[in-house]
Amino acid sequence: MLEEDMEVAIKVVVVGNGAVGKSSMIQRYCKGIFTKDYKKTIGVDFLERQIQVNDEDVRLMLWDTAGQEEFDAITKAYYRGAQACVLVFSTTDRESFKAIPTWKEKVMTEVGDIPTVLVQNKIDLLDDSCIKNEEAEALAKKLKLRFYRASVKEDLNVTEVFKYLADKYLQRLKQQTAEEPELVHTSSNKIGMYAVRNHTHTNTKNSTDNILCHQSLWSHLLP
Repeated sequence: MLEEDMEVAIKVVVVGNGAVGKSSMIQRYCKGIFTKDYKKTIGVDFLERQIQVNDEDVRLMLWDTAGQEEFDAITKAYYRGAQACVLVFSTTDRESFKAIPTWKEKVMTEVGDIPTVLVQNKIDLLDDSCIKNEEAEALAKKLKLRFYRASVKEDLNVTEVFKYLADKYLQRLKQQTAEEPELVHTSSNKIGMYAVRNHTHTNTKNSTDNILCHQSLWSHLLP
């Protein structure tokens, strides 16, 4: 590990227009479930999952933000302190695709340059697609982002998205701790490492990781 008895915690914000599948993506990743019925996120929801990446214990704290303008002031507050970001658009919603640069700018305004990926969700609906493959690839290249085509419904590339972000953040974290070894914890978005205390969590264990899932309403304390 980076330090004995230390755990890396990464705050990941998932952003994009409404109805692109942000909530479903987080539910799929943390709980292994998919619900096709759309329910608008009111402000912000929160789930987390504990995994191992390259023998490092990593706690991914996933923040599901509302995509509607009326919640903009609330969701922007939750961007602060984010250490990674998922930008999501839908295969069947061209407006969500066109809005991606704006979403990226909103996040960068609050937290600067953090590990970020671009995700095209609902590729199981390619027959109804209103976005050409080359358009999506061109946008990813323009924004200099890793690009994933995903289907939350079919559980395609969902795990890969979050594993990539965790790996990228760990690389950045190791570089920073090498340059400033005296830093163990800070509240900024530059580092997310904290001591593991002796307390017990109720969790299920599989062959690769422990999954801890918690959910809160947008009234959760602001960072």
